[in-house]
Amino acid sequence: MRKLRWGIVSTGGIAAVFARGMATSRRGQVAAVASRSPGKARAFAAAHGIARAFGDYAALFADAGVDAVYVATPHVFHAELCVAAARAGKHVLCEKPLAMSLAEARRVVAAARESGVLLMEGFMYRTHPQTARVAALLRGGAVGNVRLVRAAFGIHRPYDAGSRLWAAELGGGAILDVGCYTVSWARFVAGVARGRGFAEPVSVAASARLSERGAVDADGAALLDFGGGLRAQLACGIALRMDNTVDIFGDAGRVHVPSPYVVTRDLSASRILLFDNEGRLAREETVTPDRNLYAYEADAFAEALERGLREVPAVTPEDTLGNMAVLDKWRAAAVSG
Repeated sequence: MRKLRWGIVSTGGIAAVFARGMATSRRGQVAAVASRSPGKARAFAAAHGIARAFGDYAALFADAGVDAVYVATPHVFHAELCVAAARAGKHVLCEKPLAMSLAEARRVVAAARESGVLLMEGFMYRTHPQTARVAALLRGGAVGNVRLVRAAFGIHRPYDAGSRLWAAELGGGAILDVGCYTVSWARFVAGVARGRGFAEPVSVAASARLSERGAVDADGAALLDFGGGLRAQLACGIALRMDNTVDIFGDAGRVHVPSPYVVTRDLSASRILLFDNEGRLAREETVTPDRNLYAYEADAFAEALERGLREVPAVTPEDTLGNMAVLDKWRAAAVSG
């Protein structure tokens, strides 16, 4: 079967990461790129060996030589571009978050379903073999009954008026940019603990601090209660460097994931550490990938299409909507301080 032909929407940093990652893809290839700037599109295409470059997104969506698109613009444009691509008959992989709110995300999901195209939110860690191994360990009782998930993702980016991270009009802020990963991990682990792909919290208690400049959430914390004695403690920030790890505590020990989100962008091995209840290292497992993190994501998408599935099992639309519901509640808790 021929490889899935991808069109990249935008030419920013994450678009370049995806383009480089596709070099190790088994099921896909980048066929085109588009930008609102024709010059940027041409330069990006030349830098990444892409055959076609377009100076507007509509032209890319109309290209018969493109099967699927990867939406890599700032967050605030995700929903409108995903809807436009779906209505043009293109399958859609959208960089997280899918939209700015649950209401927007619902419109995107509806458009994809009405158009009969595949839609996936780009939580690339979900398709990496490390995540599958963590799930297998939990299902195998490595830590007994899961009681607590602790996840943090914080980066340190000093205020920059020109950065999308600090621009409210571009969907900046910590919760949508990195906090979304912690929510996704918590819901994923809770789902695994209950024999499902994900689970929804019965309550969300959250807080976040609005920055003095930029009017975006600079950092925040949340407590998710999944019922049955399972909770998650989450933290995120764009001006606070955190340990950026995930810990899963059970009544028989702990799983520590040192690199849960970006895992590795090359082919180096990642580690999973298991500790007993005395805090002693019980064993260490390594996971060695055979392709790039983003290639795994694109290949999972292509495989779902080949199998005739209506959604990608790793990140389904319902999973995305559940994540957005929590993010809405977390963002609503942001106050000046």
